[in-house]
Amino acid sequence: MTDGLNRLASKVAIVTGGASGIGAETVRLFANEGAKVLIADMNEEGGRALADELGDAVAFQKVDVTLEQDVVDAVAEATDRFGSLDIMFNNAGFGGALGPIDTTSVEDFDITFDVLVKGVFLGIKHAAIAMKPQGSGSIINTASVAGLQAGYSPHLYSVAKAAVIHLTKTVALELGEHGIRVNAICPGIIATPLAAGHPKTTDEQLGKLKKALGKGQVLGRIGDPSDIAYAALWLAGDESTFVTGHAQVVDGGAHAGRKWSKQGDWITAERPIKMYRPEGR
Repeated sequence: MTDGLNRLASKVAIVTGGASGIGAETVRLFANEGAKVLIADMNEEGGRALADELGDAVAFQKVDVTLEQDVVDAVAEATDRFGSLDIMFNNAGFGGALGPIDTTSVEDFDITFDVLVKGVFLGIKHAAIAMKPQGSGSIINTASVAGLQAGYSPHLYSVAKAAVIHLTKTVALELGEHGIRVNAICPGIIATPLAAGHPKTTDEQLGKLKKALGKGQVLGRIGDPSDIAYAALWLAGDESTFVTGHAQVVDGGAHAGRKWSKQGDWITAERPIKMYRPEGR
């Protein structure tokens, strides 16, 4: 990572799910751009190691985003340690319930929505409490292209991410009147342990995932965590001060449609198929 431009100088951020994957890359980028960052994650080993790596500007607190008191305590720790809260990146997540609808248990439903929806709700709620008195702030929620279109992910993950997108928009309308912006990022396939389906995924396994899935992507590759981290940086900083209620798609073009070369000869033929023209035209 190159030296930053201090785009987040004097700002304080919380990144939930900040110990690995997209969250860890965002923590590194935010710190490199001058922010003070609190890593909020259940992964104590990974979170503490990352905080030690990045120095005094970064701290770790063990947080279960489904527990309101944990979120309250994280906001209090950030404001007590660093003096304010300017950026809340509600990024913690997991794949959620898998399989057909008729075999999905209520228990799996509950934990999926607790993490992916309630966790975002609690992050927004308590960030808003901290940000309203100062009249400013940026709240960013990790959604997914799965929340925009069916067929990308399991049922409940897709529905939960759709809820995050809509919650982002509705809350943006409220908090905008207090100077607080609320946006979402909708990643496509990103090379993280979540995409690989196992938290202990090795670099070698991620390399194989990139190779296998990249061929079908419009840009010839799947995303890296840094692709999402830079989107979060833009939404967190002063370059996006007129952006709120927005669901930013960062997916290498996947949501736009199929690759041109896969759309069929009637579209992609080098020699145009003769087009019917009305008489006289």
